Amino acid sequence: MPETIALRTELRPGRELDYERIHAQIPAELDTALRDAGVRGWRIWRDGTHLFHLVEVDDCAAMRAALADHPVNVAWQAQMDELLAVPDDYSGQDSGLPLDWRLP
Repeated sequence: MPETIALRTELRPGRELDYERIHAQIPAELDTALRDAGVRGWRIWRDGTHLFHLVEVDDCAAMRAALADHPVNVAWQAQMDELLAVPDDYSGQDSGLPLDWRLP
């Protein structure tokens, strides 16, 4: 059963339109790499410079390990580094935001 992981990132002020343009269509190779790493779905909401991600993935730690040195992800992250306030190099053990509450 896949995990649902919540993430948050923040854009550098003034880079919102660049972010929207770049994310309008991700490269097909990145789509393939994400799916091969166990990602089943990835949605992102934006509020100003704040981004909230909801990721459905087989195994978050395995996904991050598989993508850390994947050439297409390294290139994508380099592009995102220019836009994000805090870049992610996939070297950490980030497993997302902790679930605080759920409507039963």
